[in-house]
Amino acid sequence: MKIAVIGQSLFGQEVYKELRRDGHTIVGIFTIPDKDGKADPLATEAEKDGVSVFKFPRWRLKGQAIPEVVAQYKGTAAELNVMPFCSQFIPMEVIDHPKHGSIIYHPSLLPRHRGASAINWTLIHGDKKGGFTVFWADDGLDTGPILLQRECDVEANDTVNTIYKRFLFPEGVEGTVEAVRLIAEGKAPRIPQPQEGATYECIQKKDNAKINWNHSAEALHNWIRGNDKVPGAWAEIDGQKVTFYGSTLVDHGTNANGKPLEIIGANRPGIVTEEGLMLFGNDNKALLVKNVQFEDGKMISASQYFCTGSSAAVELTEEEKNFAEQIKSVWRSILTNVRQIEDSTDFFKSGAASMDVVRLVEEVKLCASTCQLQNEDVYMNTTFQDFIQMCVRKLRGEGNEELIIDCVEKNINNMTVKMPHQLFINGEFVDAEGGLVYKTINPTDGTAICDVSLAQIGDVDKAVAAAKDAFEEGEWGKMNPRDRGRLIYKLADLMEQHQEELATIESIDSGAVYTLALKTHVGMSIQTFRYFAGWCDKIQGSTIPINQARPNRNLTFTKKEPIGVCAIVIPWNYPLMMLAWKTAACLAAGNTVVLKPAQVTPLTALKFAELAAKAGLPKGVINILPGSGNLVGQRLSDHPDVRKLGFTGSTAIGKHIMKSCAISNVKKVSLELGGKSPLIIFRDCDMDKAVRMGMSSVFFNKGENCIAAGRLFLEESIHDQFVTKVVEEIKKMKIGDPLDRSTDHGPQNHKAHLDKLVKYCETGVNEGATLVYGGKQIQRPGFFFEPTVFSDVQDHMYIAQEESFGPVMIISKFRSGEVDDVLRRANSTEYGLASGVFTRDINKALYVSEKLNAGTVFVNTYNKTDVASPFGGFKQSGFGKDLGQEALNEYLKTKAVTIEY
Repeated sequence: MKIAVIGQSLFGQEVYKELRRDGHTIVGIFTIPDKDGKADPLATEAEKDGVSVFKFPRWRLKGQAIPEVVAQYKGTAAELNVMPFCSQFIPMEVIDHPKHGSIIYHPSLLPRHRGASAINWTLIHGDKKGGFTVFWADDGLDTGPILLQRECDVEANDTVNTIYKRFLFPEGVEGTVEAVRLIAEGKAPRIPQPQEGATYECIQKKDNAKINWNHSAEALHNWIRGNDKVPGAWAEIDGQKVTFYGSTLVDHGTNANGKPLEIIGANRPGIVTEEGLMLFGNDNKALLVKNVQFEDGKMISASQYFCTGSSAAVELTEEEKNFAEQIKSVWRSILTNVRQIEDSTDFFKSGAASMDVVRLVEEVKLCASTCQLQNEDVYMNTTFQDFIQMCVRKLRGEGNEELIIDCVEKNINNMTVKMPHQLFINGEFVDAEGGLVYKTINPTDGTAICDVSLAQIGDVDKAVAAAKDAFEEGEWGKMNPRDRGRLIYKLADLMEQHQEELATIESIDSGAVYTLALKTHVGMSIQTFRYFAGWCDKIQGSTIPINQARPNRNLTFTKKEPIGVCAIVIPWNYPLMMLAWKTAACLAAGNTVVLKPAQVTPLTALKFAELAAKAGLPKGVINILPGSGNLVGQRLSDHPDVRKLGFTGSTAIGKHIMKSCAISNVKKVSLELGGKSPLIIFRDCDMDKAVRMGMSSVFFNKGENCIAAGRLFLEESIHDQFVTKVVEEIKKMKIGDPLDRSTDHGPQNHKAHLDKLVKYCETGVNEGATLVYGGKQIQRPGFFFEPTVFSDVQDHMYIAQEESFGPVMIISKFRSGEVDDVLRRANSTEYGLASGVFTRDINKALYVSEKLNAGTVFVNTYNKTDVASPFGGFKQSGFGKDLGQEALNEYLKTKAVTIEY
């Protein structure tokens, strides 16, 4: 379609880019004029692509559309207006002009929270659900018919920024593009907005963001977070407006120790503590504010409110002076209207906005990857001198508890990555017994990345002893669940701050394409820890009525308790994500962990250990042991003090672990094992989507995916068309360096796996399957294997029965109408991890999903896992669940208590 994009900001920029990727023609970008000589990001992106950009200061004058502006718009001949983020008033002459009309993205679940401050009011009202709406524009204020909605949970301490970054931005971009797809396909609904539940709230500005203290602590918390960062909730203290940021509810406020702070209108004084500023509602419950900002724009940690003056300035070394000059250049490039950057130059008084804060933080990372900043650091150090002093102190590690790490440093991917390479036991990085090491290999070129300590049996025993002591005697075992959740959440925050570094390490150690590593390997890992952090204080038992033995009365209740020391053994395909899936639930349940990463991919696990220590997790809670399965894995299976073992890997090894756990001390075990997941595609499918998702089901993460579709069953009449389209798409794929942002397909994980893939495909050819494409190693440095397609695969063949665990598409046909027969064939495997079906017939979809014998069934999609949805298999694909509430049960034991009274 020919589309006009009307809007602005990074959100508009991303929508524009995705629409172009979808093949639409962008006939014009209509955005705001440049501000202080800087173009809006949407305009900048479009101008790079040579797309016409219009920067009208207004569309109307005195209530009437400006004819010259409307004429220029109509000249684009747009068939649809997409308005992803628009702050201007667009006249109806423009809204109604295109063939398909206009659609608008709105960050609330309409009809609730109409108006420009929808996200603010979602939080202010304490809504448990948030989300966004894409609707058809009409002449009302956010009243048009609904096209599409998506919802999310609103977390207890979400701010406008966190819910926007976590859901409203990424999912909003995807939802807006999906809405355009529906319009292009003629499937877009127009659902009238109901009158019931409709609300409209005013625009939140500084003047109306003053705190009314005659409310509960929860209401005050919602008001502060709903105005965080813009416009900022404020109160009057010492004769000036003081704005509050970073609010959390607390359950220990009444016992807080600190210095009282009088606040005009408050029910009682606040208390400045080491943690921040404690505030109180009219219910005498408390909330904690992390940062405060004064009228002059200066932001400080709330815990420092009464500190006068500043600490002595540090004298910069020559290297630090060079760093300061680099940062001065960054400030100069952002503050283009400032002639010269002086020590006294104030970032915000010089015209910087919130988008510039994000840019500054990212630019500093490029200059010094170890200087990991948060947005608050900029707000709290607004002058250039203060900013440089803060950065230098961070680079020197001031304020951090000393953690001695012998890191291997590599300048790669426009950053310096620092990789721990020793064992992590009892809060320290240590050499293995005897100083034994091995080399971990970069699959992109086959070269060694670094030497890694190779754990021995004695190291396992030390790690288990440390974990046992931390559980039984240490603070972890005695910690309040909510405090445990805060530490896990802080760990997730640190992972997010280091996400580019983690993704880079993941790429060079496992071969994962960097963009996928950033989004999935690392991104989902962060989501997983945040999700389970929220479960820490929600683990509970139940009260059970039992038969009374008169004349006595009885009370029976259950308690969910942590198991103790848990061993976790993970594979090499998603090194960090598999760690997160199991470790997050394990920690949330209150256990301690000894984890063995795959020997070929240990580096992100060791980096994770560093971040866990910096997050403040007590010593012994997490222990990481790179090493061999037959030594470290076996000892963990046999160890009498390990009470639970979670394993992801092959079925053969899973059986061996299960046997060892039974013989040793009848450990609790959960196993996520091999798969040969069937994907059934019927002729009534959406062919383009089936091809796109079918390829993803096989080639995602270069086929190193436990739920990969190991066998595709195509209805006979669409077989040739499907295969042709798949081959055409494979030929477009870029195979190469995973750190190249344009790469689609990286190297296989290690040499032994590559050799197995070669033999696997040779077996398929020898058995008589048709090799349509690929089937061989790519002749270049590293472990690259071509995306491969086999067709005419018969049920008895080896490649029809065994998984490749690589980029190999196995295609079989079935006749029209033989639904039960293809189900029989799909289920005739000892595996049952995942499965899928593509059809437009909802009855058929439900019937097939009911009959498929697998732990997960995807309908008209694939690979769509979520932290809240349980994941695990049937039959020889294992038992037990990762993710979702059910995962907690894998790391808990149930105790029944009966009381006679």
